[in-house]
Amino acid sequence: MPDYRGERLGKLMQEKIGALIVEGRIKDPRVDSFLSVTRAGVSSDLSYADIYISSFKSESGLLAGVAGLQSAAGFIQAKLASILRIRQTPRLRFHADLGPREGFALNQKIDELTLASRDASDAGNSDDTGDSTDSEVSNTEWSDKTDDAAN
Repeated sequence: MPDYRGERLGKLMQEKIGALIVEGRIKDPRVDSFLSVTRAGVSSDLSYADIYISSFKSESGLLAGVAGLQSAAGFIQAKLASILRIRQTPRLRFHADLGPREGFALNQKIDELTLASRDASDAGNSDDTGDSTDSEVSNTEWSDKTDDAAN
């Protein structure tokens, strides 16, 4: 059975913690406004909340920011208690979320490989001995097929 209350509470906590970070209300010097809350998961009994943090800065800056948030967890939990108005505010656990950074690195590698394969195919085409009638025929056949499909 889906836990709609936990999902709603997680989204609300994500929004409010993000606002606290951006507004600079957390005074720990390790916490800067480049940190962002990527997701928040609440346990089924609403006793714990796992908050995932990402950053555009270096990984060491991210880890320092997560440590700063963890040390300010009591302050953040008190602020959330006044906003959320629930009987028991979940205990906060902060984690570094390296997913966006790893996804960006993966996209860069794919782009590099795509560029390298294009360069290799362009270099292979320029090494031909001048007998390009086969490729011209196939290109002509291809354009005829695409024209027929368009009509």
